[in-house]
Amino acid sequence: MASKNVLAVIGGSGLYDIPGLTDVEEVRVETPFGPPSDAIVRGRLKDTTLLFLPRHGRGHRIPPHKIDSRANICALKKLGATHVLSISAVGSMKEAIAPGDFVVVDQFIDLTKGRTSTFFGDGLVGHVGFADPVCADLSAALGAAARRSGAKVHEGGTYVCIEGPQFSTRAESRLYRSWDVSVIGMTAMPEAKLAREAEICYASVAMVTDFDCWHPDHDAVTVADIIRVLNANAENARQLVARLARGFPKQHEACPIGSDRALDSALITAPEARDPELLKKLDAVAGRVLRK
Repeated sequence: MASKNVLAVIGGSGLYDIPGLTDVEEVRVETPFGPPSDAIVRGRLKDTTLLFLPRHGRGHRIPPHKIDSRANICALKKLGATHVLSISAVGSMKEAIAPGDFVVVDQFIDLTKGRTSTFFGDGLVGHVGFADPVCADLSAALGAAARRSGAKVHEGGTYVCIEGPQFSTRAESRLYRSWDVSVIGMTAMPEAKLAREAEICYASVAMVTDFDCWHPDHDAVTVADIIRVLNANAENARQLVARLARGFPKQHEACPIGSDRALDSALITAPEARDPELLKKLDAVAGRVLRK
């Protein structure tokens, strides 16, 4: 029998300021991996339960390389999230993708260096498939909602995720462009990988704020420029979430790429060799297969 859908949104702290959102409450969630970035705001929009988590914490106090994505994804899973919508600010790597545009990402290149990118470890080894990192159905619905919100939308594109918190050198920016990537950011990884390990359908919309430093006719990236474009796009982002939620199906059907069954054939450690303490930590994200 299909389970009930719960849509989680990871992004800025103002996204939950949506007209019509009811039964709003703040929920503090403890996880075996530590606290998430902030309290999670839970509410309802028509028949859809929504969870909002500010990725950097309210006030933007957590830098990209210090975000505890394990705690964030685990907390959302514990609150019943079946889908995660990631909203992030990015730089454009293509002339045709301008500041203010939205990109519905369908591929990633992970260049992060110091972040823990898996729930698994010594005592329980798991290898999930990640060839198709986003849920096609959720991405299609996201693209449609973004268009209806008034944004210019590019459907499909590769997001290269760097460690940060520094922006790229000009040489790096030119290298990434040679890879035919669409956007550059600092937050999608390991968030998307961990969502797959937690069997949550994941989709990403990238809000373009600048042209990175490769563009000869634009100044180098500045925080002031990024904030200005983000503020201009904030209402489009809220409208996107509202439109997606209002048309969201009540019941969760099987993910077309198997995100919700990613662990079915992922665990390789023999049951008798598994670490009992690690099994306890993983119960919230992998209990469906570990309790068999």
